[in-house]
Amino acid sequence: MKDIQTPEEIYTIVDEFYKKLLADEKISYIFTDVVKIKLEEHLPILVTFWSQAILGTGGYVNNLTQIHLDVNAKSYLSKELFEIWLAHFEAAIDENFEGFNCERMKNQAHNLSTIMQIKIAQQEK
Repeated sequence: MKDIQTPEEIYTIVDEFYKKLLADEKISYIFTDVVKIKLEEHLPILVTFWSQAILGTGGYVNNLTQIHLDVNAKSYLSKELFEIWLAHFEAAIDENFEGFNCERMKNQAHNLSTIMQIKIAQQEK
């Protein structure tokens, strides 16, 4: 398998990732009932985010922290949900690619998960 090198390859990952999330009843309700995402709109935003983070392409302008705090205000985003999210994210990467950028992407996902959980805990106070 090869490493992640293009936004199209990142699209493959986020598309597979969301297939896993939506098939998992322990977490799918966040995306189908709480947020009601439209994948055709959401996936390109995620591709832009991860392309900027991993490939340095730029273009992501949303406030990632605030988006997750807003979701948490509607339905608590627990540590268990973040663990499920990370497991599916890593699986989507590992099943399709391997290499330095893959490891960077997984590490960044873990960092984002930790930061979001800290921000959520701070908001709860």
